[in-house]
Amino acid sequence: MAAPLLSAALRGARGGRSFGTAAVLWKRAAPLGPMPNEDIDVSNLDALEKYRSFTRYFRLAEKESRKPRWWKTYHQHTNPPKEPQTDISLPRKRVSRAKEIRERKAILRGNRQNAEMERAARLQTVLIPLDEVRAEWERTSGPFHKQRVAEHCGVFRDLFKGATFTPWVALRVHYSQEDDYLVPVYYGNMVTPSEASSPPAVSYEADKGSLWTLLLTNPDGHLRDTDSEYLHWLVTNIPGNDIKSGKEICHYLPPFPAMGTGYHRFIFLLFKQDHPIDFREDTRPMPCYSLKMRTFSTFDFYRKHEDAMTPAGLAFFQCRWDSSVTSIFHQLLNMREPIFEFVRPPVYHPRQLKFPRQQPLRYLDRYRDTEEPTYGIY
Repeated sequence: MAAPLLSAALRGARGGRSFGTAAVLWKRAAPLGPMPNEDIDVSNLDALEKYRSFTRYFRLAEKESRKPRWWKTYHQHTNPPKEPQTDISLPRKRVSRAKEIRERKAILRGNRQNAEMERAARLQTVLIPLDEVRAEWERTSGPFHKQRVAEHCGVFRDLFKGATFTPWVALRVHYSQEDDYLVPVYYGNMVTPSEASSPPAVSYEADKGSLWTLLLTNPDGHLRDTDSEYLHWLVTNIPGNDIKSGKEICHYLPPFPAMGTGYHRFIFLLFKQDHPIDFREDTRPMPCYSLKMRTFSTFDFYRKHEDAMTPAGLAFFQCRWDSSVTSIFHQLLNMREPIFEFVRPPVYHPRQLKFPRQQPLRYLDRYRDTEEPTYGIY
């Protein structure tokens, strides 16, 4: 009777479920659309179009790659390209690419014909003029590098609500110290509040008869409103690059990042004016040590005067608390220094067991009533 029972069990198993085999794995679902190059007749390759220039083939291939296809990745469909940001930078005349190539070739030709430079290059004793390299960088790719760094640090997002500009004018800022030591301001470098205690020296290249506005703001340090800023310096109607001849609307206030708030961005903005502007509504009393009157919005300030001024230069540094901030709060601002600290919750221990099993030898140290220190790691 064992054989009939075994055959019946096998028939029941086969009837209850179907076993998948390798014979059905070759069946695939039909594609969602035509595959690439499906319409090409590979049997007659001589009849296909011949490309005499790679440029034309590259142009057609790039055009085909932009077309929407069903095999595009999920990331491309769920993350469409962002809309272009509003550009509020100064208009700039574009230099012909052919002219740049001609100038570069002329420089290379002259360097090859210079026997002394060729010999110094072979002996590895040639000296590179770093000042000329820096000037060339400021003239060509420097403004675009500064724009990308500022965008990475959220400068345009927090000051201009997403609008962007290219800093075509090179803004050079440095703080002087007592020992004739200079602390420069680049694009996100670290400067301490004690080093920035006095107004910096600012320079830039300007045409004769032009007017400028210089602004220093802190978008990270407001103590009450996270969307507001503190105005640290504002000089308007500057003739050329003579900062001292401009109208100081708000005098310089040293940085005062509160303890426990991390790094703050202090941003220098240079605006080019089309004509003299009346800034009486933005004037602060001299001296101004009221944080309420120092509350500021760069976006509202620019929107109010956007018809007569355009952002042209940019520089910023990062700053965190040091001991000099305490004197700024007590002596200049005449207020109690705010301190932001993390209050750690008390250490949690589960309910004590009367008979602890599989516990460390110092298990009872967790439940001492006294304040004497315990030893060991739990």
